[in-house]
Amino acid sequence: MKLFYAPGFSSIADHIAMLEAELQFDLVKVDIWTKQIEGGGSYTDINPKGYVPALMFDDGELLTENAAILAWVADHAPDLAPRGELGRYRLIEMLSFLASEIHKRFPIYFSVSEDSKPVLRDEILQRFGLLAGRLERTKYLFGDSFSVADPYLFMLARGAGELGFPLAECFRDYVARIETRPSVREAERREGISEPSSPQL
Repeated sequence: MKLFYAPGFSSIADHIAMLEAELQFDLVKVDIWTKQIEGGGSYTDINPKGYVPALMFDDGELLTENAAILAWVADHAPDLAPRGELGRYRLIEMLSFLASEIHKRFPIYFSVSEDSKPVLRDEILQRFGLLAGRLERTKYLFGDSFSVADPYLFMLARGAGELGFPLAECFRDYVARIETRPSVREAERREGISEPSSPQL
């Protein structure tokens, strides 16, 4: 199994989750700008979308998109998903929200004119605000147990903070708490990230 990643991009959420799940996998570094794979070869020959993450199984099947990969990880490590009859669907609900309502706004934010940025920033902050209440009450998104949704929000919140977005105090505490997890430190070590900088989101 291979995880295609790019340092500083959202694929680190999947990397962290897979380490938490104790899955065995190889890392394949991708240059997002040239679409080349470290060691040679075109990434678009593997994933025509051209962006990370992508998870290739031993039989050659490919899974893309953070929400799908993180849900797959949770299926293989049930302790990383919320409990209860609706647990799996609550997880999909959260992953969909993070992907479509927060994550996908950042590439737009980077591409618009300076005059348009304040409106998008307010939209992004409003959506982070929808999660602030639960983080003020609990350690993680689904209570006291870490889930596969947490590294995704962690990556987004840390990146937003580095960009100067005035997130609520609970997000700073949340990011600081997750940064201490061994899986985060190990993922950063493997990806050659010495400290957060220039987030691409």
